[in-house]
Amino acid sequence: MTPYPVSSEDRDAFVQSLQMLTGRWKVEILWMLSGGVLRFGELRRALPGITQHMLTTQLRELEAHGLVKRTPYAEVPPRVEYEMTDAARDLKPVFKAVMVWAREHSYLLSGGDAAPDGETHP
Repeated sequence: MTPYPVSSEDRDAFVQSLQMLTGRWKVEILWMLSGGVLRFGELRRALPGITQHMLTTQLRELEAHGLVKRTPYAEVPPRVEYEMTDAARDLKPVFKAVMVWAREHSYLLSGGDAAPDGETHP
């Protein structure tokens, strides 16, 4: 099988893009924000198991990468809202494609070796 013909610039851009999404919670945070604007507490409740510190860290990194917009409001108690940027919204078709792939290949996700057609995979 011949390698996919790709330039080094395209490869670098691909790897850098994936690195922006790498993190235990980043994809899940973006998935939750794909439904609309959420406050910090709403995000935390929607992601069982994430600590306040980890959520803050992951949101800051996503914001630094231009994928999440943070809007603070000068209120008591303080209110902060998060939403996807246009760049992150452009990832929605990618998320949907991965979801379709996951459904079609659920046998891989469950740790099984055999495809529905009986074919064995390494």
